[in-house]
Amino acid sequence: MNVIKLFPQESKAEQDLLLVAKPDRRRLAKVPDQEGLRTNTDRRRGSSTAVAADFAQIIDNENKGKRYVVDYAVAIEYSAAGQKITGAGKGADISSSGMLLEVPPAVAQALSQSPTIRLKFVITPGSMPEGYEMKVDIAARYIRCSQTAGGACLCGVEFTESLAQYATRKKNWYMLSIASLLLFFITACILLMRAESVIYFKFNKLLYTYSIIAASFLLTRYLFGSFYRPVPLDKNFTPGVTIVIPCFNEEQWIQRTIAGCINQDYPINKLEVVVVDDCSTDSSFAKIQAIVEELKTTEHRYDMATRLHYVRQEKNAGKREALAKGTLMAKHELVVFVDSDSFLDPFAIRNIVQPFKDTKMGGVSGRTDVANTYTNALTKMQAVRYYIAFRIMKAAESYFDAVTCLSGPLSCYRKELVVKYLDAWLNQQFCGEKATFGDDRSMTNFILKENRTGYQDTAICNTIVPNTYRVFLKQQMRWKRSWLRESLIAATFMWKKEPFMALSFYMGLLVPLLAPLIVIYNLLYIPVAHRVWPLTFLLGLCLMAWLMSMAQLLLRKSSTWIYGLWFCLYYEAVLLWQMPIAWVTFWKTTWGTRLTPADIEELAKKNYGKQKGISR
Repeated sequence: MNVIKLFPQESKAEQDLLLVAKPDRRRLAKVPDQEGLRTNTDRRRGSSTAVAADFAQIIDNENKGKRYVVDYAVAIEYSAAGQKITGAGKGADISSSGMLLEVPPAVAQALSQSPTIRLKFVITPGSMPEGYEMKVDIAARYIRCSQTAGGACLCGVEFTESLAQYATRKKNWYMLSIASLLLFFITACILLMRAESVIYFKFNKLLYTYSIIAASFLLTRYLFGSFYRPVPLDKNFTPGVTIVIPCFNEEQWIQRTIAGCINQDYPINKLEVVVVDDCSTDSSFAKIQAIVEELKTTEHRYDMATRLHYVRQEKNAGKREALAKGTLMAKHELVVFVDSDSFLDPFAIRNIVQPFKDTKMGGVSGRTDVANTYTNALTKMQAVRYYIAFRIMKAAESYFDAVTCLSGPLSCYRKELVVKYLDAWLNQQFCGEKATFGDDRSMTNFILKENRTGYQDTAICNTIVPNTYRVFLKQQMRWKRSWLRESLIAATFMWKKEPFMALSFYMGLLVPLLAPLIVIYNLLYIPVAHRVWPLTFLLGLCLMAWLMSMAQLLLRKSSTWIYGLWFCLYYEAVLLWQMPIAWVTFWKTTWGTRLTPADIEELAKKNYGKQKGISR
């Protein structure tokens, strides 16, 4: 684990570590036939009624068969001439169902004739999706073999049980048992401590009121998050969708983003992609042009000429203007907003549209996972935070059809509603300043005021998160300012929603606003004024941290659960104190993480001030 300072001054960007999926023979492997009658999964697995009926199971099988490029040392046990022999090979790629082994020709020949094969290897973190990292000792059977140009052989073997089944049998059962027991114990302790708050309420009404509210808010979010279920997938429900990708200086990831958006298992006559470049100053626009023209040339059978478009803003106008331009260009009834550093799962669009079978549903957020989880401790910490924020917090809000933030990496709206609020959204001002960020929360507020908003956990995208503390802290400062601004706006109408949801919202608004004062009171005032060590308060913080970590372990089955503890520690030590700054600077319009016009203007003012000071 990297050693990270709690208050880092500066850090160099690291090379992001991402999963490497083995490329398919076809560039757009998931796009269905042009007629739109059959999906790739139907074509590969037959078109029987029984198979086509459970489309969700077909998607699950497709994901299990997804292969990843690896470089594992593999110990191979096999039989030859009645004897057990142990050889060595290298894993070239792996899926949950099998592996491609690179071995010498003699070993390949022996494997083809061996009645039993046993493989021993280690799945390293980051080489497969979260939850698969483990030591493996599994039986397999020989499938086929081919020879490489270098003389080695590539042998395909199939595991006798999937790695998911193996993990459940070997490690998940006790990890989940421990997580379940600890969750029960932690919840019981929190409830007992809050019972104490009731008993001693008369001695400090304000402090114990806050404690009761904070615990009630957190526990009920976990409770209703556990009740949440995504809308079941109906393969026949495929409304028209336009994906809008706003881009500003994202040359590293934009081509991958575009490819992921067009490579969707969705009827091609009902899906289009619009890329809006907000006058990038790097090579983003050139890369957009290159991939769009390439796809139109090489994949013309998928009608790219009418389904894939790009446009460049005359000047940098901001993300909202880019999204607005794309929305007005859209020809379909639903618009999906995707950030330019986010990558859609091939079934994301098919899943995210399902809640719109409810005619009162105005917007839906998909689930955002961290793409560069295993880069360093900071990205692992964010991976835990993202998963809990979506799978618990948004899921709990979705239980009441009132998600308060349809997140930027992947969100879907009814186009008519976006157009209805477009002018108000583009011209939004707060305290006399034009709002230049928090576009997702702002649009959510417009939609939520008169409509339902939801969360679809099966609609998945992966996004790149900051891997340095300097960028991360600037991002968090911007998020807190937009949260404060939009939460105050939402507070004017949330009381009209379902009573329990309304109560939960106002508790969720109060808790972080007062948290810095509560921490100062407990960790400074109490020890100094009364000479009492705040053991109960510290114990409460530890229990909240363990609650988050055990939820991650139980639901994700990932080794990253330990970073939930680290996130809570870092939040209390650093992130919490951004809130008071947000109180007095939420009117600011700078992003901090990229040079928007507002940032350039702010930088110019600072440089002018410095030069003026030097001249004096």
